[in-house]
This record gives sequence, C-alpha cells and structure tokens, in this order.
Amino acid sequence: QEQLVESGGGLVQPGESLELSCAASGDIFSIVSMGWYRQGAGQQREMVAVAMSGGSTKIAGSVKGRFTIKRDYAQKTVTLQMNNLVSEDTGVYYCHEDRVTSLTDRNLTLWGQGTLVTVSS
Repeated sequence: QEQLVESGGGLVQPGESLELSCAASGDIFSIVSMGWYRQGAGQQREMVAVAMSGGSTKIAGSVKGRFTIKRDYAQKTVTLQMNNLVSEDTGVYYCHEDRVTSLTDRNLTLWGQGTLVTVSS
C-alpha cells in the first residue's frame, strides 16, 4: 500500500520549465520529510530538494534559485517547479519520503520509481 508515484517528466529545451509532482499513499501517520533526488547517466544519485517537517527546506546549490519545492500537507503531495532548465539537469528524478506509519513504528523510507527529465535542444 505504501508507495510514491511521480509524474511530470518529459523532454524540454534549455531555458524552459517543468513541474514534477509526487503523491504519497498508504498508511501515513506523519511525513518527516519529502523531496526529490536525481541521477544522471553515469552519475551517482544526488539530493535536489527536500522539504522537512515544520516547513524548512534543503536545496542543492546547483539548482538554487531555479527550482522550488512545495509540500501540500493535506493532500500528501510534493511538487518540484523547475525553471530555466539546463542540460545538466537531465536525469531520472526520484521522489523520496521519510514517514511514520503509526506512533509505535520507526521511520519508513520510500522511493518512487522515477520519472525521466531530458533537457536538450
């Protein structure tokens, strides 16, 4: 039941924008953090942006000023608005979540299956 489903990837030209979304389902008592990682061809997976409980965020220096992350606490979703895309942003983007399923459970880490973003002219 517990899963993350991403959407919004695609092919765009440099300078254009995309919005990724991720929807969480299953048993959720609280979401500790929710965000996005990416992996380019031949690269290690890296953090892009994460929204923490309480409203604070972390964002990678390579995308700061261009990407914005937003959580919807009621709908249990997170979106990543990506503006001024460059070729270096190309990769598979994965939604990530740390959640608590009940008061008696420890944190559960979930990954989405990934959505491909290609930035090319």
